[in-house]
Amino acid sequence: MSLALEIPPLGCRCCHLHLLNHRLSASFLTTAAAVNKQMVTTASSSSGGGRAGEYTTIKETVTFEKEIKKSKFIAIAGSISNEQSAQSFLSQVRDPRATHNCWAYKVGDQYRSNDDGEPSGTAGKPIHSAIVSSGLDRIIVVVIRHFGGIKLGTGGLVRAYGGVASECLRNAPTCLVKSKVPMGVEVSFDLLGGLYHQLQSFQVEDIKQDYDTGKDGITMVSFKVDFDKVEKLEEAIKTHCSREIVFYKQ
Repeated sequence: MSLALEIPPLGCRCCHLHLLNHRLSASFLTTAAAVNKQMVTTASSSSGGGRAGEYTTIKETVTFEKEIKKSKFIAIAGSISNEQSAQSFLSQVRDPRATHNCWAYKVGDQYRSNDDGEPSGTAGKPIHSAIVSSGLDRIIVVVIRHFGGIKLGTGGLVRAYGGVASECLRNAPTCLVKSKVPMGVEVSFDLLGGLYHQLQSFQVEDIKQDYDTGKDGITMVSFKVDFDKVEKLEEAIKTHCSREIVFYKQ
């Protein structure tokens, strides 16, 4: 059987996914109930292989294609933040013309997988196992199969789905993501210069300033900083600005 889904070059992938999403949206809505019935939800013992407050994920959507005994397997992996974004990604890349669209995703300790008509445990579960083995988190892997006429058997299916998922993730560019801690400080105007210097040194994000504090000559500066930099930033601000500064954390 000829390949039904063509993966475009990186330069036009965004356009391709937009058109694919528009074309498949109706099909996805009609099949969502059936997909949910086959969904398996289980608590995982791994949260991504990193320290609490950080995880490693993939930078961009990646694909891997392999032919196994005349069946075409296409693995597509992408980063997600929750179940809703996982379902959105699935609706964009699933191919209704394919024999099977099997998938698994992992977000922290939560994961779901789907065999999409393959024998139970031969597709979604090995895809999930590939995700866990990779040490990556907040990702989904969809493996599309176009049947080529030769049955692979239970063991063959497990190796095929798990294998292409592993290869897809092995080739993916990754990045380390750290959780951000929202913080705020009230400072006098004459300390703003020193405060901003420290904030820039620690590469904080989302800096906002509020003059409406109800206190003369005092302003509130709020920001977000990497979880593992909080204590060092507090000490640096107290050292270079004032020991009397009070920090507010959300």
